[in-house]
Amino acid sequence: MQESIPHNDEKILKRSVLLVSAFAAFLTPFMGSAINLALPSIGKDFNASAIELGWIASSFILSSAIFLLPFGRLADIVGRKKIFTIGILLFTISTFLIIFSWNIVSLIVLRIFQGIAGAMIFGTSLAIITSVFGPGERGRAMGINITAVYTGLSGGPVLGGLLTQHFGWRSIFGFLVPLGIVSLYLIFKKMKPEWAESKGEKFDWQGSVIYGVSLASFMYGFSKLPSSAGWVFLGTGMLFGIVFALFEKAITNPVFDIRLILRNRVFAFSGIAALIHYSATSATGFFISLYLQYLKGFDARTAGFIMISQPVMMALLSPLAGRLSDKYNPGVIASAGMGLTATGLIILCFVHESSPVLLIISLLAIMGIGFGLFSSPNSNAIMSSVEKKHLGVASGVVGTMRMVGQMLSMGIAMMLLALYMGKGAITPATFPVFITVMRTGFVIFSVLCILGIFASLARNKKLNSPRS
Repeated sequence: MQESIPHNDEKILKRSVLLVSAFAAFLTPFMGSAINLALPSIGKDFNASAIELGWIASSFILSSAIFLLPFGRLADIVGRKKIFTIGILLFTISTFLIIFSWNIVSLIVLRIFQGIAGAMIFGTSLAIITSVFGPGERGRAMGINITAVYTGLSGGPVLGGLLTQHFGWRSIFGFLVPLGIVSLYLIFKKMKPEWAESKGEKFDWQGSVIYGVSLASFMYGFSKLPSSAGWVFLGTGMLFGIVFALFEKAITNPVFDIRLILRNRVFAFSGIAALIHYSATSATGFFISLYLQYLKGFDARTAGFIMISQPVMMALLSPLAGRLSDKYNPGVIASAGMGLTATGLIILCFVHESSPVLLIISLLAIMGIGFGLFSSPNSNAIMSSVEKKHLGVASGVVGTMRMVGQMLSMGIAMMLLALYMGKGAITPATFPVFITVMRTGFVIFSVLCILGIFASLARNKKLNSPRS
């Protein structure tokens, strides 16, 4: 349970929690967006194929997705601050070790450990914020937290491009190590209380294993489509998913309470909307980064400055969207944001090798506005629709939808690369093929985003009032 806090110290605690969670929220998106700019440099150093470069991002996303929900539930039982702190520590250690990676395999393995750390961080941060901030101020707090995420996304391309160009791609990870150490200092110095509303309940290890096998099989199989092995893994993942749902419904303390989906319309449709939105947008940065550096011939630094337009708009809009979601129906605001994202994706379907850079910047900015309007209200809707004892699980669901969506998005990108380009590298001879791959991806993402608008609107019929 939450430790008692003197009334006079409540404001100090709120500021501290917001500072610590925002600082930690900056780390992993910064790394992810910086890595996108460094992919050509990493590919050159390790002689890696386009598929292997895709796994640098996908390995992090897959491991995060597998562990987010279990760590969210474990945090409810043993303490959210404890899991959050271990996550920052593991992230810092694995980031340091990546500096010394000697081939593409070692880099991908260490990215898996980073993903596990990311699950600990994102599986608890929103739950901690929800534990401290009441319904009337929760949206604003989440808006600030998500702004930190988008600040990391916007800073990643610029700083990542500069570091890669002048000091090599390993310097990105060197830059993050001291930031991780500062995060640990802030946790021990500023975040004193602990939150564990489900303390004493049993942790569902069996369900967690079934869930992990299901998700890993499904996502790996999806990335291997259309091969026969891909279909086998995909089918195995779906089968284990059914087993997981039946098992969770039958036990007393499940890692994921299926009733949250069956009985809570807002929770269910908000989660679906998040899954679709991230599935439709996450590989955009991967495609655009390769497009700008290979086809347009920009260096990493210039490409970073071009790509910054999207996360800057996200960062600017998120606090406003969060505040609006405290006063108005968050489902309506999120749906409008997804509509703008769909508009940007549809126009991206027509991009070609000679498209003006200004068009790319404008479309990324439009998508950034859409993303900024969607994320904070959607997260607020999810977190405000559950009881306090389920906050860790709800936070884990928010993170899981993001990570699974990102993995599906990258899976679509990698499947298209495999179908059209095989294991070949991106060269001037394959530029037309890459354009076909990219545009096909944007068509798929546009369709997904349009479907997501309907999922987002579906929850608005019965939007629950926020719970304390």
